[in-house]
Amino acid sequence: MNTNRYVIKSLELHLFFGRIMKEHAFFLRAGFTPADPAFSEKAAFYQKEFEELLRDTIALASGIAGKEVLGSGEVVTEFTVWAERQTECFTGIPIDREITTRSLCLQPRDCRRDLSATQGKVRRLNRTALKLLNGLVSFKESILKRILSCEMFTLNYPLLIEHILREAKLYRKFVEQLEREGDLPECFMKETECFWNQIMMEHAQFIRGLLDPCETELFCAADNFAKEFCKLLECSRNAQKAQLPESLTQTVRFRDFKTAAVQGIQQCKIRSIILPLLADHVLREANHYIRLLQH
Repeated sequence: MNTNRYVIKSLELHLFFGRIMKEHAFFLRAGFTPADPAFSEKAAFYQKEFEELLRDTIALASGIAGKEVLGSGEVVTEFTVWAERQTECFTGIPIDREITTRSLCLQPRDCRRDLSATQGKVRRLNRTALKLLNGLVSFKESILKRILSCEMFTLNYPLLIEHILREAKLYRKFVEQLEREGDLPECFMKETECFWNQIMMEHAQFIRGLLDPCETELFCAADNFAKEFCKLLECSRNAQKAQLPESLTQTVRFRDFKTAAVQGIQQCKIRSIILPLLADHVLREANHYIRLLQH
């Protein structure tokens, strides 16, 4: 096993997906009604645990994570600090904003550094992540089952639960692969493209559904992005190989749309029920996908 690659890939994975998971738990928590206090408490537990995982990751990652990852906008964006502050204010749910402050101070990889001393700590981190992910996947599945059997109402779409469930399973798959093989493969670009084109399509659908009915221009723009990514998804599924140029062009356009949307929400120029942190969340995922496509 290449120790350096194992350590680097693990920490870069947690920097991105650990934050995504803690925010999934937050969105679930914000969406429950007073009828389901036990589910709110469990979502709060996973938010807290993934915050702790992210704190531990950040403590290890400075001087190890690559410049490409840290500079991609997938770990934090220029809007994340504001989005967390506003979302905490709107929901009354606490967010550990010190994590974002520390993320912004991360230094890129020092190629001369020997990472063998960090391997044991990273292995423990990966095992903690797997335990948490097994629980979070099961929790999301139980929520989805209750919603679809009319045993629960939540402010989150059923499709959103399926969406965040797929992301948790992908994260778990990658951690399992790192523990089994010590590395992540870089040759399955078609599979990656199919996964993230679907994610982007669903982002457009969520944005469309969370806009105020009077925002007809933005609604149409989001609807067009949903249709374009639906076409891309079909093409990527049916093609013999990945369709990287088309996916990259469309994702960059969508990233720019999301950036404008975050700015519009920040300046209170867009009518919607989109939490600022959700807007920043989907922007970071687009940035992550763009980096994968450009790699």
